[in-house]
Amino acid sequence: MKPIKPHSINELMQRVSNISGLTLGQLASHYQFKTPEHLLKEKGWTGQLIEYALGATAGSKPTPDFEELGIELKTLPISYKGKPLETTFVSVTPLLNVTGMTWQQSNVRKKLNHVLWLPILGERDIVPFDRTIGSGFLWQPSAEQDAQLQRDWEEQMELIALGRIDEISGHLGDAMQIRPKAANSRIVTDAIGPNGQIIKTLPRGFYLKTSFTGQILKQQFQL
Repeated sequence: MKPIKPHSINELMQRVSNISGLTLGQLASHYQFKTPEHLLKEKGWTGQLIEYALGATAGSKPTPDFEELGIELKTLPISYKGKPLETTFVSVTPLLNVTGMTWQQSNVRKKLNHVLWLPILGERDIVPFDRTIGSGFLWQPSAEQDAQLQRDWEEQMELIALGRIDEISGHLGDAMQIRPKAANSRIVTDAIGPNGQIIKTLPRGFYLKTSFTGQILKQQFQL
């Protein structure tokens, strides 16, 4: 039976507590989800399973996963030592009509305003079925973290507005980077070119760097 959406933060966190310590395989079996042998071709599988089990409602809409609670869910694969194993996708990067956009109104800020982090032991030598779900926790950016994210957002969005998208690489940003987000290089979208003309380029996404999510884990678990 599909779980209904949680009606309060307490109810959501009770569900988070209930799945803590289970393996992805145990949770998947409970809801008759098929567990893939590896996640290379099914990168979103873990997130979809957890969203389903916790009763998330947003689907692919650009709103937080638990719309009425204003909470975004982020699964975070971690190593045996509790360090993030990969960057965290936040949202698609707008590439057109970006002049006049502000950090305060951006999708990124809305998504990161209140996050439910769910660490999952994700070392590559553990098959998806046996990966353990850790203790989920709620997080809101401190004033310092918000300012750091705003700086990264503004610096990179300015390059997009100036038609300098090709200068953006994963090295930019202290906390957050922009990088291509496409299943393959045949998928292209419109962006602003060097002389203001429309060019074709790969879709881009905002990703939190592992150094930033590692700090969040440190704060939470006093690692």
